[in-house]
Amino acid sequence: MRLGIRLLFAFFLINGIAAFFVLRVFMAEIKPSVREVMEDMMVDTANILAELASEDLAAGRLAAQANNSSTSPFAQHVRRYATRPVDAAIWGFSKQSLDYRIYVTDTTGRVLFDSENRAVGADYSRWRDVARTLRGEYGARSTRDVEDDDTSGVMHVAAPIYVNSQIAGVLTVAKPTRTVQRFIDRAERKVFMGGLLLLALSAAVGVAVTLWMVWNVRRLRDYALSVQGPADGERHDPNLPPPTALALPEVPGELGDLARAMDRMRARLEGRDYIEGYVRALTHELKSPVAAIRGAGELLQDELPAADRAEFATQVVQQSERLQRIIDRLLELSKLEQRQHAEGRAPVALHDCAEAAIAQTRARAGQRGITLALQGHGTSGPWEAELVTLALTNLLDNAIDFAPAGSTVRVELDGATVAVQDSGPGVPDYALPRLGERFFTTARPGGERSGSGLGLAIVQRVMALHGGQMVARNTAPGLRVALEFRRA
Repeated sequence: MRLGIRLLFAFFLINGIAAFFVLRVFMAEIKPSVREVMEDMMVDTANILAELASEDLAAGRLAAQANNSSTSPFAQHVRRYATRPVDAAIWGFSKQSLDYRIYVTDTTGRVLFDSENRAVGADYSRWRDVARTLRGEYGARSTRDVEDDDTSGVMHVAAPIYVNSQIAGVLTVAKPTRTVQRFIDRAERKVFMGGLLLLALSAAVGVAVTLWMVWNVRRLRDYALSVQGPADGERHDPNLPPPTALALPEVPGELGDLARAMDRMRARLEGRDYIEGYVRALTHELKSPVAAIRGAGELLQDELPAADRAEFATQVVQQSERLQRIIDRLLELSKLEQRQHAEGRAPVALHDCAEAAIAQTRARAGQRGITLALQGHGTSGPWEAELVTLALTNLLDNAIDFAPAGSTVRVELDGATVAVQDSGPGVPDYALPRLGERFFTTARPGGERSGSGLGLAIVQRVMALHGGQMVARNTAPGLRVALEFRRA
């Protein structure tokens, strides 16, 4: 499972569990909380009304209420309250009825007054609101009109009626819970929708954080892959910048610490890998000339005809020269690969660099009966003259090795491009992409492999330092290698 999917799954799991429990707590607390607030208000109401009813109870006017309601001012006021018109807008809900039921009992629990005339004369002494209040305790109860219907519940809150500091009766205020149920339902809907919105926002934040995390991790992964260099059997693309030139990703926090640690590790391992690769390649390349020198040396220890002795001595000299060329070019390539860019300051003319390269290789070309020709003028640019001359010298050496005796090797200048054209056999098409790879060579016209492959590797590196490219193609006959420099 990928990192991003794991992070998202973990985030949604934690967020979902947390949201579930939070919503469950809120939803479970809404109804009790609303009823607790309603009970608190009813306690105040019951105590106020109990104080107002105390005078009529003491005078005995409430006891006669069933026969003559006009004798009790308190009873008349309560009945008028029940018939008052009301139209109140409460937080978006319209209230058009007054829902309090009020009844008064004496010290025996017998109902003296009932605002709805439902229980006058009934014995309420066993109800919790009346019984506890008569004992001097807080009396309240909640009773359902329909046993199996939670919405039919009625809350009763009682208060003692004092006469001469003694409990002379109980006044109870009752209110159906259905009157506040719509407020409870709306609150539950708001909490539920708010919870869903919070869950959605949290999910969006989780997705954003996960994408940010995965993006930075992938940047680190790409950086690690880009600096590790080619594996065994792979060829590094010479047109790509060297690994050390790649910028370290700027990431914050612990990921930034990880990136810097990776960079330090890369720096420590880079030199080791570089040396290991060179040693492996150099060992492979030196086997052939060392073996030839050793074989010739062993034969020279014996008594040989003068002609054979001269032949083997010449072979020793040739292989020694080959070793010297390999070492010299390895040193040149090593220095170039440690650099990050060319140091061109003043404008350099490609024509001057080409003339210098021809001058350095003219003697060798003459020994092989090859003519060097310069065509065109080219342009000037902020290039490093020494490196451009070095690249052209290696191209000319390579062309001289492949060109047939008596032929001409041309150096052609065209703007910011300089090309070396020979009339040799060219190279197989499959080998064209590998030209410039260290120690990769193709057979010379005589069938021998005397080259090291380092010359074109030096050319390739010089072009990379200048931001240009080397392009090789077969021209039948011959091979054309063009150096395309980037214009300023």
